[in-house]
Formats: sequence, C-alpha cells, structure tokens
Amino acid sequence: MTVSTAIVGLSREQMARRAAQDIPDGAYVNLGIGIPELVAGFIPAGREVIYHTENGILGFGPPPPPGEEDPELINAGKKPVTIKPGSAFFHHADSFAMIRGGHIDFCILGAMQVAQNGDLANWLTNAPDAIPAVGGAMDLVMGAGNIVVVTEHVTREGAPKLVEKCTYPLTGLGVVTRIFTNLAVIDVTKAGFVLREIAPGVDVETLKSLTGAPLAVADDLKTVSV
Repeated sequence: MTVSTAIVGLSREQMARRAAQDIPDGAYVNLGIGIPELVAGFIPAGREVIYHTENGILGFGPPPPPGEEDPELINAGKKPVTIKPGSAFFHHADSFAMIRGGHIDFCILGAMQVAQNGDLANWLTNAPDAIPAVGGAMDLVMGAGNIVVVTEHVTREGAPKLVEKCTYPLTGLGVVTRIFTNLAVIDVTKAGFVLREIAPGVDVETLKSLTGAPLAVADDLKTVSV
C-alpha cells in the first residue's frame, strides 16, 4: 500500500522532544542513529538521564556547539558528543556486556518497519544496493528493558512503516512497546496498535489510512504536546 505524503506533522526535533518526555529520571538510555540521537538534547530540566553508546561511553551529553567538536568524542553513529561529570570510558566488549546483562533501561531506535505485534525491522530493506548495518541493534532489542521507536510514519515513497507483518529481515521479535512518529504516539499492545496521541492538524481517519495495520483509538486520546 502506498499513500500520499502531503501531511507533515511534527518535525524531527519535535518527535525527539516528545520521546524525551517519557524517559524517567535516573534511566540508563541507548540512542540509535538518526532521529533518536536528537533525544539527548531535549531531556526536561531537572531530570538526569545517563546515556550509553556501544563504542564505550557512559554519561555523555548533547552535541557540542558548532566549532567545538572533539573528534575523539563521538557516539556509535560517529556524531560528536559532550562529556558530563562522572562519565566513563570503557572497552567495546564491556559496553556490550552492559547491554546483554540487562543494564540499559531504554533503547530508542529508528525503524524501517514495526509490526502490530511489536516485531522490529530496522537494518536491511533487501534492496539490491542496500548495505547491511545491523550494528548493536539485535543485542539492544534483546537486552534493554524498554524498546521505543522514533520514526517517520511512512517512507519517502508513502508506504506505511507500521504494518501487520514486517516484510524486511527482523531485528527482534515482539520487542517494541511504543512508537513516536511525526503524526502520532502509538502503543504496541497484545491487541495491536493503540493510538494514544495525535499530532496537531491530523485527523484519526487520515492517520488510519497511513497505517498498514488496524489502529485502535484510546478513549482518552490526546493531542501531542511538544
């Protein structure tokens, strides 16, 4: 199914800001490449979040101001970061021991597809020119306590990313609990997708037409606040 992409909804920064609101104080969090990386810049004031990156940093901060980047301080996506007091550096193997040992509370990832049962596909599209890039995602979706997705609601071609069943190679089975898109906040439940919040200017019927699986609507549906 391919649909119109005329509706824009939230910006990438607004999506990241909304996702950041759900991270509790004191949580250990791993951020995936792309929009999830932006979350680090939007944690509410007074809330401490300890960020982990697979290449061996615990306790990094938001990106540095332009011109103040240190090429020795990067996250797993090779993006510059800052270091907060009390941060730590460690071996790659120790980093994955933290992941596999269940010491990461939240992992926020991008997605190519999310199925209504929480299956996640985010590393390969099977396109002839696609470069496999699973990275640490398979370890993260099995080891982290909560798997959250931040992604555009549809692809550039207008195909839904939220589907009945993933057609791309899977990263994890039944792992996603909540999805933040440019159009909505959606929970993944045993009964399927449940719409919790909708972006300003978007109506429910349009959202359903842009979703490739049944979408239930919460009784207390809210407008996304960013």
